[in-house]
Amino acid sequence: MRRAKVYYGDELAGLLTDTGDGEYVFQYDEAYVLAHPDQHLSFSLPVSPMPYRERRLFPFFEALLPEGWLLDMAITRWGVKRNDRMGLLLACCRDCIGAVSVIAETEGDEA
Repeated sequence: MRRAKVYYGDELAGLLTDTGDGEYVFQYDEAYVLAHPDQHLSFSLPVSPMPYRERRLFPFFEALLPEGWLLDMAITRWGVKRNDRMGLLLACCRDCIGAVSVIAETEGDEA
């Protein structure tokens, strides 16, 4: 299982989890839900206390990944397989364009 903290600006918005069995789960952080009920990451992911589940990486997060020759460079640079979408997200989206950042959760970060 791999988990990532998802930030909107400097604020923790939620956690993205690759369960390892083909499912992805995104859950908004409870404090974010209370403080920003109308500030969603995407129209497809409105702010909710309930988790979102998909059998593939959510399209919003997929759209953060590089494409074309930039994707090829990322694959070569970090040794991530092209079909490892969570791995690519963790490698490439710590400081991506826009207000959203995706940062790998380390063992010390877990609740």
